[in-house]
Amino acid sequence: MNGEFLIRQLIDDDWDAVIALEHEAYAADGLSEGREALQSRALGSPGTCFVLEQRGTVRGYLLSLPYPPLRCPDLAEAEGTAFESGNLHVHDLVLAEDLRGREVAEDFMGYLRARAVELGFEEISMVAVRGTDILLRLLGYRAHREVAVPASYGRRAVYMSMPVH
Repeated sequence: MNGEFLIRQLIDDDWDAVIALEHEAYAADGLSEGREALQSRALGSPGTCFVLEQRGTVRGYLLSLPYPPLRCPDLAEAEGTAFESGNLHVHDLVLAEDLRGREVAEDFMGYLRARAVELGFEEISMVAVRGTDILLRLLGYRAHREVAVPASYGRRAVYMSMPVH
């Protein structure tokens, strides 16, 4: 990632910006979770949740947490359990609208993959929504259409994963 952006661990002061970005990205599609559910995802694994900063302003975020393979959180429910797993599940990646389509997401995911290697994870998974499975395939993710994704993700949601190494 170039010097224009800084990726750092998410801190408590970032939540207002994260919630605003999440609402902007998902509310129109009915996929917005709200503060309590989002924060519950980060509580179980604060060391794998990050923000993307540009000139001191949060412009994106990535929430990931250890989660059993071939499973994913339900957007309609807050997370109540922290799992120990070799699978790092990317629950959410959101960028400010003007940053989309500029390879920033790919760089952010590359950063996460490097951290996953450092932390000893074996696999990264995520649920692709609104057609993002096309981009994830280009990044090396494999679709698991046999995995039932909760209805809260919308009709076109696809569970995907890739080995870390």
